[in-house]
Amino acid sequence: MPSFTVAQIAEAIGADAFGDTSLVIASLAEPGDARPDQLAMAMAPKYLEALSQGGAQAAVLAPGTDWQALGLKAAILPRRPRYAMAGMTRMMDLGQGFAEGIHPSAVIDPTAQLGEGVSVGPNAVIGPRAVVGEGTVIGPLCFVGADVRIGAGGLLREQVSVGARVRLGDRFIAQPGARIGGDGFSFVTPEPSQVEAVRQTLGDQSGGTAQSYVRIHSVGSVRIGDDVELGANSTIDNGTIRDTQVGDGTKFDNLVQVGHNVIIGRDCLVCAQAGIAGSTTIGNNVVLGGQSGVSDNIFIGDNVITGGGSVVLSNVPSGRAVLGYPAVKMESHVEIYKATRRLPRLLRDVAALQKAVFKSGSND
Repeated sequence: MPSFTVAQIAEAIGADAFGDTSLVIASLAEPGDARPDQLAMAMAPKYLEALSQGGAQAAVLAPGTDWQALGLKAAILPRRPRYAMAGMTRMMDLGQGFAEGIHPSAVIDPTAQLGEGVSVGPNAVIGPRAVVGEGTVIGPLCFVGADVRIGAGGLLREQVSVGARVRLGDRFIAQPGARIGGDGFSFVTPEPSQVEAVRQTLGDQSGGTAQSYVRIHSVGSVRIGDDVELGANSTIDNGTIRDTQVGDGTKFDNLVQVGHNVIIGRDCLVCAQAGIAGSTTIGNNVVLGGQSGVSDNIFIGDNVITGGGSVVLSNVPSGRAVLGYPAVKMESHVEIYKATRRLPRLLRDVAALQKAVFKSGSND
């Protein structure tokens, strides 16, 4: 197990350290559970009281905290504590314990190319002409299809599948059960359908007829940039003709669905259970809150934030925060919600006024 001194941890995250910085830290812990060899994460005032319940000798605290008054022997005071957690957890991460090298049960096509230091786990399959960059880990039961390109330093956790011709950038991470390169959900009828009629009329389906659906094959693939992470059981579909695309630095939570032909920009956050329908374009630095739904063939500009559970049915300009179903400006949705809560009282007032008016009219 890794261990570091308080001084080493502080230096690695660019923070100031005080007290006995030679103390050796074996792992991180919450304040109330910390042992003497653990570093307590007490970066918010609400955690300080719990320090006395644990046995920590050192803690990470918010700037300006009087660490000596807390009875600690050492402290680290980063300028931005939550950001510091990224560096500390990276140092202390024990990983998944995947063995180095290629497991005897792995099935690797003779034409596949594996870079230096690649690890392939039990029962993994790597298809013909696939290229895996140096230092990448292909976990147990993973599938890498024909002509796939995976960059350096990647990690495919257990049971990840990557379809044929997919391109993954450097340092790509996929959590268990992620699926990249499934066919898009794209079907067509011989004649205009009821769905097409409703879409044109916004309600009247008399112009369409009930028919069987015919599959439109996905001949495109998926292209993903560097430093992208895909959550557990999330899926990204192939493009119909061109590739579905994801920009550098974008992170997906668990159970996310990305449809065919979608283009997602750089450094976006897509939270759990969000769904993006086909042929939609999403800009850079966009945040889609949990359970957000995005309709097909629309555009979402840079720096947009959708609140949890929002359903985006039309284009959203850059820089806007939206909420609701259908999604509108967040401040507008809050006003609508307040007004909705007042409706019962308003109806009672209207009923009382009606009663008063009718009563007054009957006395004339």
